[in-house]
Amino acid sequence: MLSKTEILDRLRARLIVSVQAYPGEPMRDPRTMAQVAASAVTGGTGAVRVQGLGDIQATRSAVEVPVIGLWKDGTDGVVITPTFQHAFAVALAGAHIVAVDGTRRERPDGLSLAETVGRLHEQTNALVMADCGSLGDARAAAEAGADIIGTTLAGYTGERSPVAGPDLELISAIGDAGLAPMLIAEGRIHTPDQAAAARRAGAEAVVVGTAITHPATISSWFAEAVEGQTH
Repeated sequence: MLSKTEILDRLRARLIVSVQAYPGEPMRDPRTMAQVAASAVTGGTGAVRVQGLGDIQATRSAVEVPVIGLWKDGTDGVVITPTFQHAFAVALAGAHIVAVDGTRRERPDGLSLAETVGRLHEQTNALVMADCGSLGDARAAAEAGADIIGTTLAGYTGERSPVAGPDLELISAIGDAGLAPMLIAEGRIHTPDQAAAARRAGAEAVVVGTAITHPATISSWFAEAVEGQTH
């Protein structure tokens, strides 16, 4: 069993690949997601991030790197591992790290983020990654005991305007504040240059999802580029 320090060390200065497919898509199958995760590991990723209990279980069997697990439930508001019961199930499914909504919004079960994090630490060996949308979120999540701060929700909660790429300003602000043991950049990172920029801004690791593991979106980018040209 990996210790907290060992898990964080394995993430530091590494790429983390988010492997997710939306409901109804051809790749929406735990075995497929586990195979994609294993392929990402072959390419050099230091950890993977997967959604859903079946995907977490299948991926744990397919890779030997840390697995960040989450459970999306709902369509609006707090949907990323929204309650303690969701988080506990993600940990039991095998996630080394449980990613939860790390904003200051009210959670569906009425528990505070601190209560959720505290119970997870008491009842499981999993670390907690707080998916935040602002510096205020990050401060509150660090005070709640989160092991990792992520910028996953920057531009999606109304506190900050979305930008074309990663929110480098927020990454820098959180990094300068020295919050939590680790800062991970996530959200709208579509190129190697953007990933490198996130690291320079202060992120200790970088999550990339769509640009690596979502063929429908990647294909649409190229299709639009090709079809938009005239001779």
